[in-house]
Amino acid sequence: MHYEKFADGSVKCIEDEIPFELPDGWAWARIGTICIINPRNNIADDLEVSFIPMPMISEGYVNTHTYEVRTWNNVKSGFTHFAENDIGIAKITPCFENRKSVIFKKLVNGYGAGTTELHILRTLDGTISNEYLLWIAKMESFIQGGVQTFSGAVGQQRVGKDFFSQYLIPIPPHNEQIRIVNKINLIFNFVITMENEKSSLHETIKQAKSKILDLAIRGQLVPQNSDDEPASVLLERIRAEKEELIKQGKIKRDKKESIIFKGEDNSYYDEIPDGWSEIALKDVCEVRNGYAFKSSNFSQNGTPIIRISDIQNETISIEECVYWNQEVDKRFVIEKGDLLIAMSGATTGKMGVYKSDLPAYLNQRVGNVRIKDDTILCVGYRDIYLRGMQDFILKNAYGGAQPNISSKFIEDIQILLPPYNEQLRIVEKVKILFQILNTIEKSLL
Repeated sequence: MHYEKFADGSVKCIEDEIPFELPDGWAWARIGTICIINPRNNIADDLEVSFIPMPMISEGYVNTHTYEVRTWNNVKSGFTHFAENDIGIAKITPCFENRKSVIFKKLVNGYGAGTTELHILRTLDGTISNEYLLWIAKMESFIQGGVQTFSGAVGQQRVGKDFFSQYLIPIPPHNEQIRIVNKINLIFNFVITMENEKSSLHETIKQAKSKILDLAIRGQLVPQNSDDEPASVLLERIRAEKEELIKQGKIKRDKKESIIFKGEDNSYYDEIPDGWSEIALKDVCEVRNGYAFKSSNFSQNGTPIIRISDIQNETISIEECVYWNQEVDKRFVIEKGDLLIAMSGATTGKMGVYKSDLPAYLNQRVGNVRIKDDTILCVGYRDIYLRGMQDFILKNAYGGAQPNISSKFIEDIQILLPPYNEQLRIVEKVKILFQILNTIEKSLL
């Protein structure tokens, strides 16, 4: 239990005021017991001092101020007094909530006066770090506690001296106060740097996402597991299925089909992680072209037609799509999970996943990359791999000002296929990392 002993010898239990337990060596104290609140200066009238009105005090989490030079006899009456290293905290709304609080530094002759809308804290004995106390005053819990005690007319409400005097704060050992202050300053300096470099940070985040995708498709994002079924076994299942379809006469043998394998030196032309295989995209996906719908037959209802303009932010939006109410060959039907890609125009290579349960139709100049067997290639890994190849796709587009890519070009893209379980781990890792980066990016808005 926590008790408080008063000057008259009385003792009071204050357990209900204690917000949390403190580490060993820490103690609770009221600001009024460790500081002089609103002290007065007793100095010569002709001494030059600093004069600081409210606009000269920074707000937020910085600790700066400017000043004007005045003689003491011109500012000693009708203004708040303070001295070097005193802490000034705004008491009036909205300055209090905006954290207009500061440690007064480099004052002319060590003294100053300023706005009457300040409470001044002067620490005693040097055992309490001024910066530690200032950070306490900038905490949200301190601000909200002060707001609850506001008094005065609307728009002119103030925090009284009693709130400051009675406010309980945790006191660490002095050396730990210094360590805490240094850590806070380090973190906030980093935050301020990020704030000042938002535009470059957006680009950094974009580059980080690109690097994550690059690491993912090279087998460097998650650890390999020797117990996973190798990708070569998955590919053998594909080849066996193809052979059966050829025997049944359902498909013809592709004379250009090849098998990529390791030589005696146990390596491909590039180093590939154990258990992975290099294949052409067409081995695990089919790429379908869209249909040239006549715009004169567009309808206000029916089945949505997905055009290039509907591929937005790596997904498919049907908010502004057009509709078709006639029967269409099933080759042009889009299903949930299909990856669509712009095949021509200024946005060639942009991609989006169709996530709706409703069917849709594929318009011309839009390609559909559909997985043949999702027990061999998982949807998420397909998306990660092709997004990581977007720069490559755009660089290899043809047509100058109006670039184009063909379905054959997409099908012939070589991909590195990990074991299926590793694909799942890669997808989950990328998801977590992208969520972190997206959270950071949203905070910059």
